[in-house]
Order: sequence, then structure tokens, then C-alpha cells
Amino acid sequence: MSDFVYLFRADQGQRQQAMGTPERAQQSLQAWLAWMRDLEAKGHLKSPGQPLSTSGSVVRGRSQLVTDGPYVEAKDLVLGFIVVAARDLAEAAELAKGCPMLQGDGSVEVRPVEVMIVEQLGRAGGDRR
Repeated sequence: MSDFVYLFRADQGQRQQAMGTPERAQQSLQAWLAWMRDLEAKGHLKSPGQPLSTSGSVVRGRSQLVTDGPYVEAKDLVLGFIVVAARDLAEAAELAKGCPMLQGDGSVEVRPVEVMIVEQLGRAGGDRR
């Protein structure tokens, strides 16, 4: 099994639609919990991740220029992430189809985790498994 990161994306309007009222927020939370529990029960949930704030900063280049976000040019925001285990990218994409984000106009970006790079960093830091 390989690890994949799901990046949950939506624009501010889609986020507001899903979470705008206490009732909508409760419905959304219930759908997310059910989906996450299903992934966990089937052995696919590696890390429940975290929701991300819509604010933030970016540090760029050698000048280390710090700019505030989110950005006007961004059409969507990364609202959170989880890590799942799947046989391959096709299975990871299939598992993502159950995400409540897709009940609206949001999206789930499915990205393989580059295991070799992580393992090399662990060894360099003294992790001798």
C-alpha cells in the first residue's frame, strides 16, 4: 500500500454554503465523520489530517518576502487534508469519490506521497529503523 494526500479545495462561496448556518455545519460535519469512519474501518485512513484556516502567509525566494493570503488570484482554497493508504493512484482516486466535498462544487486533489524522500530525510536525522 502507498500513501496519498487528499487536499480538499473549494472557493470561499462554496465553503460558506456548506458551513453557513449551524444546521448546514452540523450536516457537513456528520457527512465528514461518516466518510472518515468508513475509510478508517476499511484500513485506508493513515492520518485524519486537519482543517486549515483560510488565512495565512507565504515566504518566497531568497529575499524571504512574506505576503499575506489568501490571494485574490486564487480561485480555490486548500481547506484541509488527510492521508490515506491505497494500492495505487486509481484506488486512491476511487476512494476520494466518497468525499462530502464533492456533494457541492469542491474538489479533492489526490497526490502520491514521495516515500523515498521522506525515508532519506529520516535517515539523515538519525532515524535508524
